[in-house]
Amino acid sequence: MFLQYALWGAWLPVTARYLSASIAEGGLGFSGSDIGMILGLAGSIGAIAAPFIAGQFADRYFSTEKVLAFLVFTGGLVKWYTSTQTDYQAWLYLSILYSVLYMPTLALSNSVAFSHIDDAENTFPKIRVWGTIGWIAASWAFPMIWLQQDLSFQLMPPFISGVEVPNVTARLADALKFSGIISMTYGVFCFMLPHTPPKADAVEKLAFKKAFSLFSNRSFLVLVLASLGVSIIHQIYFLQTGPFLSFIGIKDSSIGPAMTIGQFAEIATMAYLGLFLKRLGFKKVITIGIMAYFARYAIFGTTMLPAWVMVVSQAFHGFCFAFFFAAGFIYVDKLADDDVRHSAQTVFGIIIFGGGPVVGGWLSGKLQEIYTVGGIFDYSNFWYTLAGIGLVTGILFFFFFKEQLKDNNA
Repeated sequence: MFLQYALWGAWLPVTARYLSASIAEGGLGFSGSDIGMILGLAGSIGAIAAPFIAGQFADRYFSTEKVLAFLVFTGGLVKWYTSTQTDYQAWLYLSILYSVLYMPTLALSNSVAFSHIDDAENTFPKIRVWGTIGWIAASWAFPMIWLQQDLSFQLMPPFISGVEVPNVTARLADALKFSGIISMTYGVFCFMLPHTPPKADAVEKLAFKKAFSLFSNRSFLVLVLASLGVSIIHQIYFLQTGPFLSFIGIKDSSIGPAMTIGQFAEIATMAYLGLFLKRLGFKKVITIGIMAYFARYAIFGTTMLPAWVMVVSQAFHGFCFAFFFAAGFIYVDKLADDDVRHSAQTVFGIIIFGGGPVVGGWLSGKLQEIYTVGGIFDYSNFWYTLAGIGLVTGILFFFFFKEQLKDNNA
């Protein structure tokens, strides 16, 4: 889990800033729509392909740890090569290829964990939290090693900062190389994971076909529909927060560490997720996770607030991720039959990492176009619009979701 999310946290928080910065600043000067395609559409294609590639192979043909090893090692090579490119078409096609390799591994790493634990509600959060620690470690290590010098403590997040090196914006591209190194290391490490063989006695040969039958379960359908709304605004967070933090005065070298405040909060919420699930149930916990998106974006849109409040408000990300995404994955695992666990996770992932990002990428570019007047982007109305989407999604989920797990017949 540490390596699974470290390789993601190494590049995702800073890439939008690198792509959007002008060529004079050292960036690539891509438009909002271009960035939406690269970080939105590309990820969506990978997520949609996931059940048919990794889910099928891991559920029916190969051990999960070997599938993981191949995907992440090859993905590391692609990510390194992408860092050397400056053309939009090259970035788009390489990002699509990378997402086809990486997106399936998010569900497969969950499946490895679920296959070797008994009490998922209590044990999985303790395992998954190491993914958050990995994201933080990578997000902090890269700028401290490569983008800054003369580090010192400061009161404002990210608390440790230093003088930026010359040409710092151009150096953001090296975050992809750092991610590639982590990814290839992870690929080798996968061979030390617990052996997780495919289900040889499965009745349904097409695992993803059986997994898609979960849509007949009302609770799964409502969760998936809510996930679509949430994943749209979740994706836009990674498309626009980096440029937004730069806009309000945060240094380029501090964007990654500043955004990890959300991951620090995630550690705390993940630690107590099992307790909350037992006390409140899936419905209330997931609703809290959705409403946390509303709260965070409402704060982002309130321009009278100082920059440090905007940075600290990312602590809501802990509830956003743990209470919605982690709880959702646990619910799907408890709902699915053993022989389609991998595919059920990837079917759920289609919405979270597939449908949502492609709509989010388009919506981000469209809203940026609508709210840009005289060359000035109105971030306030932009964030308020996303807050509204979160509020409506949370209300609808609360009123329509009802647990239907096999063990409680709720």
